[in-house]
Amino acid sequence: MKALLLVLTSVGLLSGCAGLALTAAGVGGGVAASHQMGGLAYRTFTEPLPRVRGAVLEAFKRMDIKPGTTEKIDLGERILARVGDRQVEVELESLTAKVTRIRVAVRRDGGIIMDSATAVEIITQTERVVGPG
Repeated sequence: MKALLLVLTSVGLLSGCAGLALTAAGVGGGVAASHQMGGLAYRTFTEPLPRVRGAVLEAFKRMDIKPGTTEKIDLGERILARVGDRQVEVELESLTAKVTRIRVAVRRDGGIIMDSATAVEIITQTERVVGPG
């Protein structure tokens, strides 16, 4: 079974199949942090929005990111911040009373270049604050 998984993973990596490669890396590395698409990082927590908001603010504190303004959006809120030459945008969307989706976008000044590594790290630190499910 391990040999089959190794072969399939190798074929996926060699053929340029990013989806298979990311899935294999995630399963093998125990990564359950987030989904990335176009430089944005996403994660859904089985926690109410106020708990996730508190975890995001604690993650910011750990990372020495000073939160800026907070705006109301449909089904939730948006937290804006700056870190170095980057603009941070965290959207919290309440899917149910107990499920919250987080979307993080980090853009370099000018808004074109995305910093997905920092976006993923914000979600990773948020997960650490929230703790195990």
